[in-house]
This record gives sequence, C-alpha cells and structure tokens, in this order.
Amino acid sequence: MKSYRCAIVGATGAVGLKFIECLEKRDFPVSEMILYASPKSEGKALHFRGKPHRVVGLSMDRVQKFDFAFFSAGSSVSKEYSPLFAKQGAVVIDNSSAWRMDPDVPLVVPEVNPHDIALHTKKGIIANPNCSTIQMVVALKPIHDAARILRVVVSTYQAVSGAGGRALEEFEGEVRSSVTGDGLSKRTIFPRPIAFNAIPQIPQKDAYNPDGYTVEERKMIDETKKILGDPSIRVSPTCVRVPVKNGHSESVNVETEKKLTAAQAIEVLKKAPGVVVSEKPQDFPTPAEISGRGETFVGRIREDWTVPNGLHLWVVADNILKGAALNAVQIAEGMIR
Repeated sequence: MKSYRCAIVGATGAVGLKFIECLEKRDFPVSEMILYASPKSEGKALHFRGKPHRVVGLSMDRVQKFDFAFFSAGSSVSKEYSPLFAKQGAVVIDNSSAWRMDPDVPLVVPEVNPHDIALHTKKGIIANPNCSTIQMVVALKPIHDAARILRVVVSTYQAVSGAGGRALEEFEGEVRSSVTGDGLSKRTIFPRPIAFNAIPQIPQKDAYNPDGYTVEERKMIDETKKILGDPSIRVSPTCVRVPVKNGHSESVNVETEKKLTAAQAIEVLKKAPGVVVSEKPQDFPTPAEISGRGETFVGRIREDWTVPNGLHLWVVADNILKGAALNAVQIAEGMIR
C-alpha cells in the first residue's frame, strides 16, 4: 500500500491531538509525520505510533513538501499558511472557518458530499465544516434525498470543549467553586457563568451579525446550503453553549416537500452511512454516552403535527471527533480511495 508524508499544523491543541489519535487508530498509511505548532511549543514531544515526535515551530521557512497537511490552528494561521503548503504539493484539509465559503474550496462531509472532494484542485485546500453543521447534515442528507428538505429550525446544545481547553478549565473551576464555596477566579472565556447555566451566544466574543444571528448560527445556515448543494433550503438556528464537557446535541425540526412518516424516516436513517438510530423514544442518545464515538446518533424521531410534512430529530455527536478531527481524516481516506 502506498504511504503518505503528513503534517499536522496546530498539533498541540485539542483537535490536533485528536488528529494524531485518529490517524493512529484508523491505521492511516503515514510514511512520515511532522508536527507543527506555535514557536512557543517548539521541541515539545508528542507520540505517534509509540514514537516521540518533536514539535516544529511553524514559520514560512519550515514549510515542506507533504501529501496531506491537516490544519487546526485557527483562521489567521490557515489563511497565511494553507496556500504555502498547497503550493508545495500538499492537499490541505483545514478545520478552521477560513476557507469554508470560498467558492473554489470544497466543504466536505464524507457521508454527505464525497464527490466534492475532487473539487480541491483549484486551490489544493478542502474545508472541514463547523462541528454543529457536520452532525446535522449527516442526519439531514438521507431525509433530503428521500423527501427534499424545505426548511430546518435547529437549536443546538453545544459542549464546552467546543470553546477550547481554557474554556473547559474555566467551566471546571466554576463547578468546583459552586461546591466548595470558594470565590471564582476572573472569567476570561465566557460572557456569563457557564456552570449550571446556558449561554445563547457562540462564539463568546464578537458574536453577532447585523441581522441578530450569531457568527456560529450564520455558519450553520451557509454551510448547510453549500454541503447539501441546495441554496433554497431555509435554515434558522439558535446556538447555545451548555455545561456539558464534550458532545454536541441538537433539536432539529425539518419540513419536507414530500410526506415522510416517522417510521419511514427511521428506515431511511438506518440505511445512511455514519448514522446510529435509536428507534424507541426512550432510547435517545446523550452526549455523555456517545463521547469518544465517531458516528452521528439520531433519536426522538417523531412527526411534527403542526405542519403537513414535518419531522423532529434529536441529533448527538462528539464535536471534537466527528465534528472535527475524524471528519478531516475521513476526507483524506476518501481521496486515497
């Protein structure tokens, strides 16, 4: 089997570490691995397949030739460095929002639009969608194929891990403080307390567009249309950060052109790649139970009696795994196939 020279940019972050784990667990054919991070992480040792790999501080003079470069270092780094890696011959698979809506860059979820991978040749970059969008479109695609979706109303319940490692530390500190009675340290990540609370504002800062939707909500609107290849789909999201460590949940209301009963929707979803269906209402998935799993879990499937062709879904997935690292690795696997 052919093997590939790979780079991970942002290797020391939560998604970067999950890239390493996914490539190892899925036995991705890596001939050589180079791990990049910010200069302050230079020399730090991370392990891949039992061997230590020293982190390389990212700079322009250290960009090399690779087959695949997995990016999770933020939009500004991706905008600056992705074209440099692509120019050297790498297929860049980027987890930031930098390239998602670029018309020359495919936005891919392998269970949904694998054919779009072939469109990467214009810039050498493939974009990984937003974590909330990924799990939703995995569940929506089979329904769209069966009955054509007209409208989606979605409320998300997004885990703290989606805001990064420091956000988890802040959350855990607030939980400890509530138990011990100790005073809280200065809040640096969230605008309000996250422990035992719910915050309908993602991202935490500079969140709102002029129309009142947050940046996260606009991502779900635009990315869903692009991935499903149907700009006529109306998407109305409300994105909420909740005090859950890992795993995003979504309440998804779908209105379709053709009638699809709950029983028919269950059968359609059972045949869909990457989907695990809970058929009985009481067997619904929760983030605590699916954390560490790569599938998208769908339960509470029922008809919406307020419209002629409506369905309710409860959709849960690991936001760091399927919502980020695993999706990127699956894209690379699709290219190899």
